[in-house]
Amino acid sequence: MKPSIFVDYAISDAVMDYLLKHCTVDAWREEDTAPREELYKRLSVAEGYLTGGRRIDDALLEAAPKLKVVSTVSVGYNHFDIAAMKRHGVTGTHTPEVLDETVADLVFALMLGSARKVAELDRYVRDGLWKRGDVDNLFGMDVHHATVGIIGMGRIGEAVARRAAFGFGMTVNYHNRSRKPEAEAKYGATYMELDELLAASDYVVLLAPLTNETRGMIGKREFGWMKPSAIFINASRGATIDEEALIEALQKGTIRAAGLDVYQQEPLPADHPLLALPNALLLPHIGSATAKTREEMAMLAARNLVAVLQGEEPPHRVPEFKS
Repeated sequence: MKPSIFVDYAISDAVMDYLLKHCTVDAWREEDTAPREELYKRLSVAEGYLTGGRRIDDALLEAAPKLKVVSTVSVGYNHFDIAAMKRHGVTGTHTPEVLDETVADLVFALMLGSARKVAELDRYVRDGLWKRGDVDNLFGMDVHHATVGIIGMGRIGEAVARRAAFGFGMTVNYHNRSRKPEAEAKYGATYMELDELLAASDYVVLLAPLTNETRGMIGKREFGWMKPSAIFINASRGATIDEEALIEALQKGTIRAAGLDVYQQEPLPADHPLLALPNALLLPHIGSATAKTREEMAMLAARNLVAVLQGEEPPHRVPEFKS
């Protein structure tokens, strides 16, 4: 008998066909997120759960006594209460690697867009403000041969470093929990302590995963270490920074600009202060949002889930669940 699973993420026909070969599938097909009571009802008989990012906690797990695995269609898994999952005997899987290059592309889009004021000057043209003789108000910053400081030299960090070093001739500095000699050799990257990196970099790119150690790691003190001309890029998680401190730094000119794909509250409320700042380039958490990459992520999540239910080692078990 096929195991029963619940899917709350919009998947393609190809991913659904794969799941149907191995499982009995119950899929949420509404545009809105499943209400909690309905979710708990669906999970009450499920052995597997494929999710786009639902919070997995004690309350949910108590409503799902048969659950064996939660497979998230994301690299990050800060929505997993690891301790609760272990208490309930539920493992977790995620989808690293397939999105590395796509996210690195977006980091450079944020860097270039912030440096050359792309969104701001697009509005300038559309609003009919462009006139002959414009000079200083059109000026941006060079990216080529500037210095980039990467905080978090994982796979995405290395993809950014490769683009920076070989594509733009940039000087690459990095800060990480541990040194990466291979990255240093490949990209000419220099390891620095965090404060040193902040002070030296024209572009500061935050790619650290959200953990207890990285929560709020960039705040008023850290923005104060940056150059007044520095541009800050966050493509990690919103909670890795003190958002109020960033807003203050942008308002006061402590730093030049910011390019953001993640926020503490998503979507941003209509009255959020960031929306009023012309030196903030804001994207709606689209780091992996290409059709090809999202399809690969969903298929990997499906394979992770099926592998666990078949008693096999999944391609990508969350590290905390590895023996």
